[in-house]
Amino acid sequence: GDWGFCLTPQTNYFNAFLSPVMQTHLKECEQKGDGSYDCSRGANTGQNIFFDVDNFDPLIFNEGFKYAVELYTRFVQASNCQTETPAGQKCDRKSAFPTGRCAGVISMPGTLTNLLSENDSYSIPPEYRLSSALEPGQYHGRRARFPGSTKVVDWKIGGMPLVDCRGAVCPLAEDGINYAPFFAEGGESYALNGRQSKPSATDAMWDMFTWLAELPVGNIPLSGVYRRSQLTDEATQELAEMLNNTVMADDLHDVLVHFFKNDDEGGNQVQDLFIIGFDDYNDALDTELHQNLIMADINDGGLFDMANPRNSINSVTNKAEFDYRYNRFVEALARRYQEVNAKADGGALHQLYLWRGALDLRPAKTEFEICQDLLATDVESFDNLNCLNVVQLETLCQSQRSDVEEYAPGTCKTNNDNSTIIIAVLCSIVGAGVVAFVVYYTYKRYQNYRRITMAHEQLMESTLNEAIRALHQLDYPLHLIRGDEFIDEGKLIRHEVLRNNHKLTVLDSLSDVDAFITAGQHVVFFSHQWTSFTVPDPSNNQYETMCISLRELVKQNGWSENLKDVFVWVDFSCIPQANPSTQNLAIRSLAAYASSATYFIIVAPDTPHADLDDTCDLDTYQRRMWCRAEQVCHSMRNGTSGMYLAVRKDNALIPVISDFFRESLRVFEGELTCCRLEHKGTSACDRQSLVIPLLGLYGELYRAAKDGIKGGNAEALSSVEAFLKEIEEHQESVFPRTFQRVTWRKNKRYTEEVVLFGDLIDRMKYRIDHGIGFAIDTENTGTVSSKGSEFIRHGASDFLRHGVVHGASAHNRNVTDS
Repeated sequence: GDWGFCLTPQTNYFNAFLSPVMQTHLKECEQKGDGSYDCSRGANTGQNIFFDVDNFDPLIFNEGFKYAVELYTRFVQASNCQTETPAGQKCDRKSAFPTGRCAGVISMPGTLTNLLSENDSYSIPPEYRLSSALEPGQYHGRRARFPGSTKVVDWKIGGMPLVDCRGAVCPLAEDGINYAPFFAEGGESYALNGRQSKPSATDAMWDMFTWLAELPVGNIPLSGVYRRSQLTDEATQELAEMLNNTVMADDLHDVLVHFFKNDDEGGNQVQDLFIIGFDDYNDALDTELHQNLIMADINDGGLFDMANPRNSINSVTNKAEFDYRYNRFVEALARRYQEVNAKADGGALHQLYLWRGALDLRPAKTEFEICQDLLATDVESFDNLNCLNVVQLETLCQSQRSDVEEYAPGTCKTNNDNSTIIIAVLCSIVGAGVVAFVVYYTYKRYQNYRRITMAHEQLMESTLNEAIRALHQLDYPLHLIRGDEFIDEGKLIRHEVLRNNHKLTVLDSLSDVDAFITAGQHVVFFSHQWTSFTVPDPSNNQYETMCISLRELVKQNGWSENLKDVFVWVDFSCIPQANPSTQNLAIRSLAAYASSATYFIIVAPDTPHADLDDTCDLDTYQRRMWCRAEQVCHSMRNGTSGMYLAVRKDNALIPVISDFFRESLRVFEGELTCCRLEHKGTSACDRQSLVIPLLGLYGELYRAAKDGIKGGNAEALSSVEAFLKEIEEHQESVFPRTFQRVTWRKNKRYTEEVVLFGDLIDRMKYRIDHGIGFAIDTENTGTVSSKGSEFIRHGASDFLRHGVVHGASAHNRNVTDS
């Protein structure tokens, strides 16, 4: 052909050029012993191709954006547009490709199937094909994934300069090339509201989701809709039969593999701008990039020479003129984006909040928290986002006094005792006018004080309420694998594989868990330390220990050896791994999962870490904060009688000693990856995510002991009292009021004291001692009673635990197999 790659000038195709230049990794990476990088467990980097996730500045004033525009412009000028546009025709890949003049075509996967199919209206007629150049069995229409880039921006250097793709800047590179697939297809979207009040509506939506998920790849409603399940060999073969073309099916499979790579596999998919106002932002980019720059005539300030397209301006033929017109373009685009922000409800600040949510950045930040961070790091953006509309500086005087005073001197200044004398003297001198002013000023200060006090009280009370609520509700259903199927698998199996093979039992609420256990089922929670950065148990050593300990537990309790009444929870199999949103919901429910189990087994055989020069054993397990948290969440509700150690493969299932909980209680002295990485890319610490579940468990423990003593059950609750005594003696280390957090902001290292529990423990005690607000509405949750003594567990021990006795029975069980 006499054209280059045919395309339709659209923003989604430009974004495909931009993506591999701008986005190199979505999470912070650690270099492994072999020189490769693990990017699956670090903090969010916030990388994207649209807006800065700290201040919502458009990512257009950097070398990478210009580089992408330069390259895209040259592609457009060499494409079908060089002929169609001067002729007054639409520059369209669909009409251009059948002419046979295209060296190739750039299109999204859905439309590309139509372009390459035999005898389709968009395909190349046989007379325009070079069939004589094909070997037997070869096909004329081939597809490949979109090219990557050897040049990328360095996000860690001010101005985001363009650098070579190598090392830590480009950790997911393949042979020095960074790939970042951008997938933008038109279509429909659906959402399921988990709190929908009408079960019939929820059921109908769920049935539709199930229907969509089970459709063959060739029968999906929209040609651009794809699912990870379509990557199986069976799905590829089915598509090949439908298309009557094995080559096309294999090519599509090879392209989609890169779209669906998860974090463990080195995925680097680019998120489209899924926020309110998308159409306006997209129109702004389309207008300024295509209509006013690339496709505009040079006499109108654009780059395209309508009289002679070969004389069009680009960075190669006339760099100085290109740079001049490019600079006008980015300035105009920035103004257009500002206009979109100004029209949006809540302005740019609310758009930033929405964009962070669309990217699923963790930890999530409220608009107040966004502004709080900006006050410390970027006061210009603090002003640009109109943060004073959501932040009262006085409320930050306690936590960010130096930042507030630097921004608005005198805001946090307090009056001393001499103020009264000074005021009296001034009043006697300057008269009634000054008196009125002072009274007004004092009144306003008092109002501010009251407002700050009330805000603090509301925050504390809402935290207490959330801690109580979290005791009795699951944010994500409990998933279990039956004991016999767990052993038959031969290794730890990924959650999604078990789900797709219908080997997971799903319990939607804690009342379902209670009914499940009442019906005679046993839930075994396996707690272990991962022995690799990417997979939980590469040596299979821990899995084999789990199987041995499970059989031994069955033998000791005299259960059926077919293991069909025993159900296992283990993180890799029972927490979603592919979808970050559902994974986070499950992690939030981790405390409820651990406390719901009837048995808890610590699996810690001596095992070499696959990526570190270290051996994982009981000692390293016990040092991990999350491992301690799992133990505490179980033992604070169930005691230690159902807890065991599995550290060898000789059938030894060792009961933990009665005071084993003492070291584990110091959860917050455990090690965390986020702290080791000094919270780069995030201002929150995993410690903070455990405040609510542990506060709730403590409240339940304290209430059970109090009600037990009142009811004459002090002896039965001796274990509870042992927990409370240990906590009382070491409260500052068990529930620290504050902690030291190291963070990095704008390439500067900060150490700050952050409130953790504060006075929440004392507040919880006060509530329970005075009978205030601990009961949950049983009509809505079905999981809590108002008497702590009713939480006493019947069976394995005289400890406390939710459920088994409050109204849950076999007849109201709601268990589904998926």
